[in-house]
Amino acid sequence: MNPDDLKKMLDALTHADVREFTLKTGSFDLALKRGPQAFAPAAPSAPQMTGSFAPAPAVPAAPSAPAAPAPEATPAAKPAEEAAPVAPAASAGTPVKAPIVGTFYSASSPDAAPYVKVGDRVEAGQVLCIIEAMKLMNEIEAEQSGVIREILVKNAEPVEYGQTLFMIE
Repeated sequence: MNPDDLKKMLDALTHADVREFTLKTGSFDLALKRGPQAFAPAAPSAPQMTGSFAPAPAVPAAPSAPAAPAPEATPAAKPAEEAAPVAPAASAGTPVKAPIVGTFYSASSPDAAPYVKVGDRVEAGQVLCIIEAMKLMNEIEAEQSGVIREILVKNAEPVEYGQTLFMIE
């Protein structure tokens, strides 16, 4: 079964009043079940899928896998804690955070000068950068006046929602 056919089937089942669905063709076996909360008008849920494409042994193995890395996660957390005091000292000022997920651009085009550089004075409402999300260019503006103390993202780098882009003092 190709992914387009599966998506069409899932869409049809999501919009229909179907609680369980089973499909068996050759070596392919698909079973879908919806919980009672799926029929609440405010919060429809996606069908849960089980079948030959999701082997059952992988589910029991998942709890034992995190149990083994748990001791490793503790030492990994210690360096992060040790690095945490360094970050606030180096980043004095107010953070400018990404309001959306996308790609960070420091200038309007590859050959243009960046909107701002470290040490530049900015005014509230001034464009600091662009974040491209789904082929839309979103200008990110300063919410306050101040001086750019740090630029924490490189040009053309992906950014997450809430990630600090600049520090303004």
